[in-house]
Amino acid sequence: MQSLRMIETWPVPHAAAAVVRADGGVAGSYGTLDRRFPLASVTKPLAAYAALLAVEEGAVELDEPAGPEGATVRHLLAHTSGLAFDEPRAMAAPGTRRIYSNAGFEALGDHIAAATDIPFPQYLHEAVLEPLGMTATELAGSPAKDGVSTVADLTRFAAELLAPRLLAPQTLAGATSVVFPGVTGVLPGYGHQKPNDWGLGFEIRDGKSPHWTGSSSSPRTFGHFGQSGTFLWVDPEAANGAGAACIALTDRAFGPWAVDAWPPLTDAVIAELRGA
Repeated sequence: MQSLRMIETWPVPHAAAAVVRADGGVAGSYGTLDRRFPLASVTKPLAAYAALLAVEEGAVELDEPAGPEGATVRHLLAHTSGLAFDEPRAMAAPGTRRIYSNAGFEALGDHIAAATDIPFPQYLHEAVLEPLGMTATELAGSPAKDGVSTVADLTRFAAELLAPRLLAPQTLAGATSVVFPGVTGVLPGYGHQKPNDWGLGFEIRDGKSPHWTGSSSSPRTFGHFGQSGTFLWVDPEAANGAGAACIALTDRAFGPWAVDAWPPLTDAVIAELRGA
């Protein structure tokens, strides 16, 4: 895809990217697809997927208590548990504010590990990474931010998000729909959003502005970006309604360069898919 050539102008040491079609095929790529990059918060969708599989197999329930008093697994996944960003300290009553929380995902990992008697990195490997053939991906620590992967591996995850095989389609549909609608909060790097809509582990674009996806991204777009200069989005309405995904991994920390570079790339990818 010619649109991915825009990455050549990014001020990053290394980058790799791919666009995935609804059938799971790669529509285009850039860079070394098997180069491993730290994912930072792009780890969260992988952790969330493992949590949703734990729900489906009956190991945990979305509405069982987890995290701070009054919170549930659902609250932890949706960043509404009330926990602070990076410490297990309650800052609000559950369900009242969208406080983006690494601590919440760490509490989620601990909760699933206790329920299954399997360390969460191992559970993620057995439930998600191994079945999808993501052999270069690992979780070396926090389920909020310590994943490492390649574009090649994440194309497999993106294909799963476009056409789920591990999860029931209705489970994924629920996870990529707004949970606790109307809740406000800060989208890291982009300021206060009203509302700040999320699903279960996936950020939902809706009408947010500013945003890291493109102006032509549909409101149904979901995904995540990471402070290591990484992102993964899925737009169910791209490619003339067939759906498509885009992954970009870099080794430069998120900052103004990404705010400027990512939306034009997304818009160019969507325009090229529309004309394909």
